[in-house]
Amino acid sequence: MSSITESLPGVAVATKANVYFDGKCVSHGVTFADGSKKTVGVILPSTLTFNTGAPEIMEGTGGSCEYRLDGTDTWVKSGAGEKFSVPGNAKFDIRVTGEPYSYICHFG
Repeated sequence: MSSITESLPGVAVATKANVYFDGKCVSHGVTFADGSKKTVGVILPSTLTFNTGAPEIMEGTGGSCEYRLDGTDTWVKSGAGEKFSVPGNAKFDIRVTGEPYSYICHFG
């Protein structure tokens, strides 16, 4: 397990929330000084399917989830301080069964 990112200094945060799946996933966009973007959010207990455009790295900052990449039948657990990668132009399932899963989504 690696360290948990606790803050993102020097960023601009979009104050309007991105709300998905009837409020089961809520995130805010974050823009860094170099123009790179991430989202910071939370997923409430549920099982959801996401579609990606660009490749993503999901970094857990609280709680835990299980994810299943497109084309596999295997659910893999990921928690705070852990990351998993999702290819671009793909989909993945994520399920949260306990406390909400907090994350940073890194694009690119």
